[in-house]
Amino acid sequence: MRLYIAGHRGLVGQALLRHARALGASNLILRTHSEADLTSTEHVQRLFREERPDVVIIAAAKVGGIAANMADPVSFLVDNLKMQNNVLEACQEFGVRKTVFLGSSCIYPRAAQQPIREDAFMHGPLEPTNESYAVAKIAGVRLAQALHEQHGLDVICPMPTNIYGLGDHYGLDRAHVLSALVHRFCVAADEGLNLVTLWGTGTARREFLFADDLADATFFLLDHMTSPELINVGTGEDISIRELAELIAEMVGYRGAIEWDHLRPDGMPRKLLDVSKIHALGWHHRTSLREGIAAVIEDFRTTMRQRSASGVARP
Repeated sequence: MRLYIAGHRGLVGQALLRHARALGASNLILRTHSEADLTSTEHVQRLFREERPDVVIIAAAKVGGIAANMADPVSFLVDNLKMQNNVLEACQEFGVRKTVFLGSSCIYPRAAQQPIREDAFMHGPLEPTNESYAVAKIAGVRLAQALHEQHGLDVICPMPTNIYGLGDHYGLDRAHVLSALVHRFCVAADEGLNLVTLWGTGTARREFLFADDLADATFFLLDHMTSPELINVGTGEDISIRELAELIAEMVGYRGAIEWDHLRPDGMPRKLLDVSKIHALGWHHRTSLREGIAAVIEDFRTTMRQRSASGVARP
């Protein structure tokens, strides 16, 4: 089986690649952005024509936290639409045997009942701070399902919760909340700072899934699911941002104060997925939040040491 992982250099893509290799996959198709720009229909068509993948996992996306989404809503919408449309249509045109479209829990309404069931999809307004990204992902789900209904594309649509893990973006201009907190508190501890100021009130609650667990779930679903209906992937457990910040501060040895900037947005008040559907199939996450955070802290410190040794500025 020729496996193409679209976006293999991203947070999720790196985890998928590690998992594929651990399973013994050797016939892998990997392309960087410079080798195949997925926003270009011509590039995607050429890639599929030359490589003829049997299985495609679409993990390529423009991603970021609240700040990045609010600063650049146009590219979060347009770039993601282009990438997913080009790849999904190529999967149908070139007869790919199995396709995975990785979505996001951002597709669900801001006021959805918690934990969020898959049938909450399209039943209310979205969270405004990441609406462009969410709309793009919703369009990707609908296209995947339409290709299945009209042309018989064998596609599955896992909807992951908030993902964190190794190789994430640690730059504060585009980092997700957990990696941004690791960055902030590691630097504060190392430099002996007495105060760290964070966005929002700290009361918002989030569920976090380690990227390698998502990779494990993705390959599990390739073997156990054939329907394009949504299926949530998460832990079924959440934590407030305040509790998360305090946990990371304690783990990195930060002893100073934490201040909350209430003028900054919290985002969605709570986002916890109902994972009973994937649990019923037999899959459960393996990595505890503390274990995952410890791995991310070490990854961040390693990244910073490498940058320092090469003379590259901190992100």
